[in-house]
Amino acid sequence: MTEKQEKILEAALQLFAEQGYAATSTSKVAKVAGVSEGLIFRHFKNKEGLLEAIFETVADRTKAIFADIVLSTDPKEVISKALEMPFRIDASEYRVWRLTYAMKWQIQNYSREKVEPLKLAVKNAFEKLGYKNPDAESELILMQLDGAATAILLHEPDNKMEILKCLKAKYNL
Repeated sequence: MTEKQEKILEAALQLFAEQGYAATSTSKVAKVAGVSEGLIFRHFKNKEGLLEAIFETVADRTKAIFADIVLSTDPKEVISKALEMPFRIDASEYRVWRLTYAMKWQIQNYSREKVEPLKLAVKNAFEKLGYKNPDAESELILMQLDGAATAILLHEPDNKMEILKCLKAKYNL
């Protein structure tokens, strides 16, 4: 990706997060990025293409995070790492994650298939540990992750690591 493409994506991310997707035009993105609107169309075709490029970046980050969990062989480590995900979000990346969460609601773009590898890894971990209903337990973990990530991104609690300890204690981790 060129430097100009990165500037365009950064500007789009900033504007989508601050003003909302629907309220942001490609001309606004071009102005903030310091490029012509035509350059946006050349590289990304349209506003939807900009959003798709941002989501691709997020998908790559998500795959890298999931890989560390999915490749773990110790079932307690799988569950522990899964629970830690929202608590380990680097504050410098809050903006991209806030946008991702906001966009799920704005354009109703929430695909469960993206988290399927994580759910399967967590379900297998619960099976190995002999839990009565591994499928429900894995679904519960995904719901907790979604809620924790949303809460942390909206208003980071002062005691978030204590909250993580409590959550892990519920699973004897």
